[in-house]
Amino acid sequence: MARGVLLLALLCLAASAQLAAGGGRKMVGVYELRKGDFSVRVTNFGARLMSVVFPDSKGNLADVVLGKDTIADYVNDEFYFGPITGRIAQRVARGRFVLDGKVYHMYKNDGNNTIHGGGRGFSKSIWTVKEYVAGGDSPYITLYYHSFDGEEGLPGNVDAYVTYRVSAPYTLALHMNGTALDKATPVNFLLHAYWNLAGHGSGDVLGHTLRLSASRYAVLDEELLPSSGRVVPVAGTLLDFRTPTAIGARIHKVVSGKGVGYDTNYVIDGEERAMRPVAMARDGASGRKLEMWANQPTMQLYTGNYLNHTKGKDGKVYEKYGGFCLETMGYVDAVNHPEFPSQTLRPGQVYRHDMVFKFSF
Repeated sequence: MARGVLLLALLCLAASAQLAAGGGRKMVGVYELRKGDFSVRVTNFGARLMSVVFPDSKGNLADVVLGKDTIADYVNDEFYFGPITGRIAQRVARGRFVLDGKVYHMYKNDGNNTIHGGGRGFSKSIWTVKEYVAGGDSPYITLYYHSFDGEEGLPGNVDAYVTYRVSAPYTLALHMNGTALDKATPVNFLLHAYWNLAGHGSGDVLGHTLRLSASRYAVLDEELLPSSGRVVPVAGTLLDFRTPTAIGARIHKVVSGKGVGYDTNYVIDGEERAMRPVAMARDGASGRKLEMWANQPTMQLYTGNYLNHTKGKDGKVYEKYGGFCLETMGYVDAVNHPEFPSQTLRPGQVYRHDMVFKFSF
């Protein structure tokens, strides 16, 4: 805890020093968006989703997002509870790629590979609060981060924005964009939130039913990389969620990398850059349901396979399968796979990633 507080203080001092010349200052805070009995909390440390609270079928409120109690706890968070990750989310093989004939090397923080942007990336950075409206008809917060040329070994300056908005009763919308300012660079963001519709810390999610709008998946190897470049049908496999199926129905037969459980990259049906249905999840005991739409080509389903007596918020402890992630994004390791749709932006081009979560009970 003390180490986390120290690291956070150093990050704040560094951020303040960087912005002093420009007349700005960014400090870490927690911001609530509220509409009736629906509330969302966000922090600008990692542009992180901290909580989503809404009722069950009997009117009982619960927070359905796994997380930590304090910002200092998030500094040392190794499970990526709730942040926006980037500039390149998910894995990059051997932490290297070639762009326009030049080899780039990233910080390796996942064995021989890079994951979720590298050592600090977006998830351990302090974002600037550009706009914040806590209540009213459409509460929202817009966060900004300048990713500098050479950060985590990546080329070019990128301006990144994330907006969280309560756009309707029990509806949370996310709008992410990034603009390449001066050099070609890969850009691929994702939201790494863990969901448990019974309430965080209430046990595992194996009884949740899940439906995915995905008839294909990208084959991942033992390092969870798409080394073969193959995309194959889910039909006849343990990975088929095209009809509502309990997450735990087949999970103990599924091996992902070196773990048991889902860590699977699905290719979402429909037009790749169009807003379309991605997933529906429901907890039968509480009646809570989550429906999700996005405009990205793939989605990583992760079922908390490595949670292991992990300290969470409110005195809760998260065990294996204590939450699930629905991580929409571009193809994993697209920078090393020309057969996948490109995630590279040229100067002046804009990356756009939209997500909508509709909750009901």
